[in-house]
Amino acid sequence: MRRFDARLSGLHGVSLADFTMLLRLGRASGGRMRRVDLAEALGLTASGVTRGLAPLERIGLVTREPDARDARVAYAALTPTGRERLREMLATAEETAADLFTGPTWADEDVALLAALLTRLDGGAVG
Repeated sequence: MRRFDARLSGLHGVSLADFTMLLRLGRASGGRMRRVDLAEALGLTASGVTRGLAPLERIGLVTREPDARDARVAYAALTPTGRERLREMLATAEETAADLFTGPTWADEDVALLAALLTRLDGGAVG
């Protein structure tokens, strides 16, 4: 966790928690989610999501979109800049994972098993 956080922070100016939020938005239909659904998906409170999204909105990676049919509903959506930066962050995360899970400590079968278990744990959203 610390290696991912340090690499993402050093190269992209975001934390691992920020990256996780952006990744979840990036994998959502249309690159956007209702804030309440994002909170549920991440295991956070609605206020926790609001606090997490605020800095991402300030730097232009995420925007708030109202629902045209219900003014009480707000969506968090990736901006075009957010989509591009997310692709860069994902490459960094993949490089970091490759660095961590190569070498004599991790057999290929172990890495495959870990990937399968993490995918199953996340309900199939990873990948």
